Amino acid sequence: VQLQASGGGLVQAGGSLRLSCAASGNIFRIDDMGWYRQAPGKQRDLVATISSGGSTNSADSVKGRFTISRDDAKNTVYLQMNSLKPEDTGVYFCNVQVRTRWYDGWNTYWGQGTLVTVSS
Repeated sequence: VQLQASGGGLVQAGGSLRLSCAASGNIFRIDDMGWYRQAPGKQRDLVATISSGGSTNSADSVKGRFTISRDDAKNTVYLQMNSLKPEDTGVYFCNVQVRTRWYDGWNTYWGQGTLVTVSS
């Protein structure tokens, strides 16, 4: 299973970006999908997750500004980021729980990361 993330870049404070992460390969079913970010010198933290049923969870710091969504037909998860702040700067990683066969357990896969830089 491969995850291809895209959409990062440089944006001014107050601007918007949309991240995408597409899963491909031997996929039977996808459960939870999510985004995490790692600021320079800090640990990787949860940004937002979305379940197979569409339930979402997000960090308090991004509530009201970021929206996570998914397109199961495309095996893709999105993160719409509005009203960006300099503290949102970091590498954003997508995370997907995949079952490759009906009898297999769930495995977690990570994307390669996409850099988001918000200038003040």
